Amino acid sequence: MHGPLPDRNDLPNAAAGNTLVAVFERGLALCNNIIVVLAALALIAACIVLTDSVLGRALFQSPNYWQDEAAVFLLVGATFMTSAYVQGQRGHIGIEAFVGLLPPMANRIRLWLVDLASLLFCSFFAWKSWTLTRDAWVDGQVSNSMWSPPLAIPYGLMAVGMTLLCVQILLQIIIPFSGSARR
Repeated sequence: MHGPLPDRNDLPNAAAGNTLVAVFERGLALCNNIIVVLAALALIAACIVLTDSVLGRALFQSPNYWQDEAAVFLLVGATFMTSAYVQGQRGHIGIEAFVGLLPPMANRIRLWLVDLASLLFCSFFAWKSWTLTRDAWVDGQVSNSMWSPPLAIPYGLMAVGMTLLCVQILLQIIIPFSGSARR
């Protein structure tokens, strides 16, 4: 749709000035790439489950107690678990109008402040997700369906995904101060 944006030009090797940060960044990138593959498989599985559900009801009038909920669990997992990957690519929705209007230093400060605000919000979200997961696990909470899967599954996927997103944002906050001359 559009060419490279100034805030996305320096993504590769952004932490080259600090070995520890660079190793941590590569490790998170590897983890994110594995999660993206698993999320793609989860999306394919959700498509298969929902197609089976529709065909089963339309052709055989067979009830489906688990298909819709299983598809939702797969979609929730894929969505939250890939959020760190998307953030690493700076692919989340942002106001790009300011990118071309601001001078480079002001744009770097803007990105850093946005990352800081995002980290605060996502940290709160991750913390609440972990408390939901713990409560669901301890109380043995299950969904209100005939299938009754444990709610700790989607809450746990949400918590892990938000935690990985926080780590990714934290890396993006630290990298400009890590000794790298590129950012």
